[in-house]
Amino acid sequence: MLSTSQSAAVIVVRTVHTNADVTVSFSRTRTRFRPAGAASVVLAASLLLAGCAAPNLGGEGGGTSGAGSQATGSGPAEQDRADEPADESARPERDQAPRTEPSPVPAPAEGPVDDPAPPPATGLDLTEHSTSDPASPWVVVNKRRPLDPIDYEPDLTVVRGYLVRTDAARDVAALLDAADADGVRLTLRSAYRGYPKQVAVYEGWVAQLGAEQADAVSARPGYSEHQTGLGVDVGGTTRPECDFEACFGETVEGRWVAEHAAEFGMLVRYTRQNSSVTGYAPEPWHLRWVGRELAAHMRATGVTTLEEVFDVPGGDYAD
Repeated sequence: MLSTSQSAAVIVVRTVHTNADVTVSFSRTRTRFRPAGAASVVLAASLLLAGCAAPNLGGEGGGTSGAGSQATGSGPAEQDRADEPADESARPERDQAPRTEPSPVPAPAEGPVDDPAPPPATGLDLTEHSTSDPASPWVVVNKRRPLDPIDYEPDLTVVRGYLVRTDAARDVAALLDAADADGVRLTLRSAYRGYPKQVAVYEGWVAQLGAEQADAVSARPGYSEHQTGLGVDVGGTTRPECDFEACFGETVEGRWVAEHAAEFGMLVRYTRQNSSVTGYAPEPWHLRWVGRELAAHMRATGVTTLEEVFDVPGGDYAD
């Protein structure tokens, strides 16, 4: 307060504050004045300090407070991080301290953290079907486990012009229909191959690549999933040059198959991660029907091969 017997002085107060800093400055006119006392000045400063937290006081946030005052230069109020632009250069400048202190970093959880969680129990009886009977939906055919009899022929049904084993046909058709509904144009490129056909296919690879390389890309007659009628090869329309090539896995169709095949009881049978178990190079186009229950069990447990599910040998040929 000022003495009423003197001309009033102009007191300009500028407050530039963070959480803890306040600057109070006084300027006066040439007219002499006499403060009412030191206590009054302390009281005025205290009131101004208390007012720093009040919203919209004295043009806070960069506005002007009248003649003789200056903008504080404060940036916009701190925003929620989720609302900030991803591009660092697009963020507004912030020369104002945050309004709140950062949250403390939580202490690390006690106890071991590297122990993997046990696989979920699915309740599926893995002895329900045979893994050696060629008529079983769970038959495991690989380079160590040929069909018995070696010239086995299944019951077959036509799906989009290709022969597929009858118990798999409904799910194969449903897979293709679901892809169509999602705007993904999957095509069937190969399905059942009888024993004579598999002989011709394998011998063609041997003539082209030699026996050792042929074994890496084609099954010997009697050792092929295609002979069971449970294996199909799919292709795509966006990049047809990738059919029967590793790049199929990078196509729209290949990604859709990897995500949705299990919903229709099918596995992407040969992958880069499991090639040492299956004995084959990656084939993102080759699907094997095992039924929806087993496919769901394998997805839930994270096991990707029939060899591991049923604890049967895999890998390369014995000879």
